[in-house]
Amino acid sequence: MARSPFTLAAAVTAAVPGADVVGARALSSDGDARFDSAVATLADGTEVAIRASNDDETASELAKESLALRALTPGARSMLRFAAPEHLGDGRVGDTRALVTTLLPGFQIDAADVPSGPGAAVAIGKAIAGVHALPVSVVRNAGLAERTPAEAREDVRVLIDRAASTGRVSARLTVRWREAVEADDLWRFESAVTLGGAHAESFLFADDDERGPRVTGVVGWHALSIGDPAVDLAWLTMAADARSDVLDAYASATLRAPDEGLSPRARLLAELELARWLLHGHDTHRADIVDDAAQLLDALADGVHDDLAPRAGAGAGVDEAMSALDRVPATGATRIDTSMQTDTYDASAFAGISMDDTSAFGPRGGTRSEAEASEQGEQDPAADDAAREDLTATGAIPDLDPNATEDLGDLRESFSSTDSDPRGSLPDEDEDEDRPARPGTLLPSEGGIAGSDPDVAEAHRAARAAFQRWTSASSE
Repeated sequence: MARSPFTLAAAVTAAVPGADVVGARALSSDGDARFDSAVATLADGTEVAIRASNDDETASELAKESLALRALTPGARSMLRFAAPEHLGDGRVGDTRALVTTLLPGFQIDAADVPSGPGAAVAIGKAIAGVHALPVSVVRNAGLAERTPAEAREDVRVLIDRAASTGRVSARLTVRWREAVEADDLWRFESAVTLGGAHAESFLFADDDERGPRVTGVVGWHALSIGDPAVDLAWLTMAADARSDVLDAYASATLRAPDEGLSPRARLLAELELARWLLHGHDTHRADIVDDAAQLLDALADGVHDDLAPRAGAGAGVDEAMSALDRVPATGATRIDTSMQTDTYDASAFAGISMDDTSAFGPRGGTRSEAEASEQGEQDPAADDAAREDLTATGAIPDLDPNATEDLGDLRESFSSTDSDPRGSLPDEDEDEDRPARPGTLLPSEGGIAGSDPDVAEAHRAARAAFQRWTSASSE
């Protein structure tokens, strides 16, 4: 039975020296039900969040979260354009571990509802790039995990082999995944500081009347580490409308070298969440979970092909299987829990989500060996010059051929509209050259934004329509 907010609030006094708790309430968000969480009100009016573990796994996660938040020194936080929860104290609720942090205001949006165009999608891409730009010393000084590209590749190879050994993964998927692992071009990346698996729920928003939605906070830091940047972009398979805009914004904001394998690696990691779910059932001897995961994998296999070339129309089987990722519990597919850091909408109002197509994991188009490329360069000096220009380009991250893929439709049903009233805000972001054009104020009766491009206006209408479906983060 879940512990009451008053029981949890009592632990705040012991965990935070000098804390004078005068009230307690439950979070309006259900979280992922793996933690008991509440909001405690202090005598000075400050609200803090407390989360208590229910088993060894969640206790370990809270311990990692505590370490990660303390690793975010004031210097590291000053490099970010958004807030991260602050560690206030560790405590106990009975025999279980508890963590107390600041409560961040803001709104969350489900992946399938992130609109395309300027606004939320661009803000998310820049926020992820901001995390990846943190100095690696932030992680190393705290003794957190670090994986090289070779180690990340080997981790994926082991995961595929373990899943295949269960006998519940089709040969089609096994070959597809193994070919992706063996494609050297996909694994030439520079390790970065990552959240270790961001999701749409990791980002908190405020709606700016002039600039549209902006990210004001990021939660879910328990897997903070150095590793493959693609791990924080795998969730974009669930954001078919916004995927391209998030990737483009990420590419424009990052200071890192272009990574042509980023998008296909992210897709691979998304598909492998089903394999993780299968292994969770296998390791815990849960036949029901194994059967469920096997059905999802079979549906996925029905929509992919033996080769790794881009193909149009992945098929309904892929849509059905990948949309089921949203209902895979966090024990099987690592999800970011936000129940302790923000007060937001009731996630139970959502149904299943839809995904974009299963794109190929090989490099776009044909490839040539170094010897062939050299020979071609000798025969055609102009082509050699063009190749040198391409090697120095720092443009957006290339995606798969848009003519060879298609976005699958959004199967999520809309939920009822409510007015939103963000609580608090962060200082304005710097005016960068790559910031989208500032639209005028959107008036409910106008259906447009004065003085702006029609496409930009339409994008902001879509963004605000999504925000109108969210509930207020107010503690009232």
